[in-house]
Amino acid sequence: MDLSVLRGKKVLIVDDEQDVIETIVDLLDECQVESASDFASAKALLGRHKYDAAILDIMGVNGFDLLEVAMANQIPALMLTAHALSADNFKKSISAGAYAYIPKDEMINIPDYLAELLLAAPKGKKSGKWFTRLTPAYDRLFGQDWKTTDKVFWDDFKDQFTFTKEELTRIL
Repeated sequence: MDLSVLRGKKVLIVDDEQDVIETIVDLLDECQVESASDFASAKALLGRHKYDAAILDIMGVNGFDLLEVAMANQIPALMLTAHALSADNFKKSISAGAYAYIPKDEMINIPDYLAELLLAAPKGKKSGKWFTRLTPAYDRLFGQDWKTTDKVFWDDFKDQFTFTKEELTRIL
């Protein structure tokens, strides 16, 4: 993936684990990165600055509430989580407007996921590449039937994201 889209982009990272923040800052060395390790600091930054994107943890920082603030400020967000990794939190994240729901095990690939977000966001559709890549992991984590539990959600998901016909057949 061409990561040149990251150059100079302003990104907010919110996580209560300092080592996670440091790792992501290192991975996004072409971006202007600000960080917060708690809800109050992150909410203040989201209210004061315009970011090209936000990367939000769920647990420990009230990530869903921060996602709501980011969406209200028209800041596209990736949810990055380890402890809140579940099918329900996947649906909750996407339903609340998150661009993607990424396990922390995939943190090394955050530049790719962020580049996808930055390329897709201006077009008004979300790329489904992250989901295509992560579906096998989600199937292992959540069980084979996790995508059959909520038809309304999955119909809306297909409408929000851009997939090739082959990807749709394989995924859903």
